[in-house]
Amino acid sequence: MHKPNPAFVYLATLAIVLAACQSTTGNNTGEGNSASPASSNAPTSAKGLKIGSLLPSTGDLAAIGQQMVGAVPTLVETVNACGGVNGEPVTLIAQDDQTDPRAGAAAMTKLAEVDDVAGVVGSFASSVSSAAVPIAVRNKVMLISPGSTSPVFTERAKKGDFNGYWARTAPPDTYQAQALAKLASEKGFKRVSTVVINNDYGVGFEQAFVQAFKKLGGTVVNEASPTRYDPKATTFETEAAAAFAGKPDAVVAVLYEETGSLLLKSAYQQGVSQGVQVMLTDGVKSAGFPAKVGKSSDGKFIVTGAIGTVPGADGKALQALNQLWQSKNNQAPGEYVPQSWDATALLVLAAQAAKSNTGESIQSKISEVANAPGTEVSDVCQGLKLLREGKDINYQGASGNVDIDQNGDVIGVYDVWQVTDDGKLTAIDKVTPQ
Repeated sequence: MHKPNPAFVYLATLAIVLAACQSTTGNNTGEGNSASPASSNAPTSAKGLKIGSLLPSTGDLAAIGQQMVGAVPTLVETVNACGGVNGEPVTLIAQDDQTDPRAGAAAMTKLAEVDDVAGVVGSFASSVSSAAVPIAVRNKVMLISPGSTSPVFTERAKKGDFNGYWARTAPPDTYQAQALAKLASEKGFKRVSTVVINNDYGVGFEQAFVQAFKKLGGTVVNEASPTRYDPKATTFETEAAAAFAGKPDAVVAVLYEETGSLLLKSAYQQGVSQGVQVMLTDGVKSAGFPAKVGKSSDGKFIVTGAIGTVPGADGKALQALNQLWQSKNNQAPGEYVPQSWDATALLVLAAQAAKSNTGESIQSKISEVANAPGTEVSDVCQGLKLLREGKDINYQGASGNVDIDQNGDVIGVYDVWQVTDDGKLTAIDKVTPQ
């Protein structure tokens, strides 16, 4: 067990300091579960580092996205309270991508070409990041996603599409799919089917899962004719019936919350889901999901007993983040808050390491501050201090060690969660990729 960093004490009490200080984030973004505005218009003439966030406050992923949105200004406030970056406060400009690729592309264009940001935290949906990343690359803006997990980004990075202007603090679904396949195998499931949202996230996950599960000796019964649903659909009777046809041991459902809840409710109403284990992923892991699917005639939650996986957080900075978040929001941080914190931290640390506030400079230093060699630091303020002194650092994040490889990927660890009788989501285990 590592020796606690004294900076933990600083972060745990930072909220008290911030309450007495004037915020210099340059935005009015909401935190926690409160709704946040579509954007915030910070002055574009600020001398210091200017970054943006491109995350879903509305749309299919809003339930998870709203807390992610709140993580970014919390990190910026932390940094500004301990001296900022390159001698100036950091300015943050927040944009709501609406969980929609078109809206995300428009918002990314504004951030890059109007607001002239150097780096952006985003997006969450892989389809939105796919739309945003060409804009970021063209404008030499460093884009770090805290939640876009599609394997497509790894393949594109290998081809050289991103020129180093892409990274993520959540591991690609190649790893989560392997973890979920391993979990299904350990549960004794031999025959499973899949149903996924028809976008980069769903299809990429499906393909990686099928490959991994077959390697473990399992059969995906609808492999030849996979069930994929339109993200814009409002009815799902056909897809639900197809997914549960033939009574597989389990249905692996890679969904978003709003549409996914309707699909699973339809499966229940058609009577096809009884006796079939439902296996879920990170796209629906939010407190409100079981209630959205609904209850059965006897008052029980329809998805009671469903199990799933989600990228976990086990980093050295997690304890301090949990304490800070609790003090500011009176609740524990939600899913992907640690990844959002770390994505923001990497942007500011890279700018300080480069002693420059441009996207090109940040891009050149991301790997250097994220990986060895260098002094391991889990507190962003300590990291900034060492960088100001000309020392090298190896940032150890809240989500994990955030060691970023040549494709912008991290590996990570996965929590196994389950829907309990009272509709709560409870972590019951951990699983690592096979």
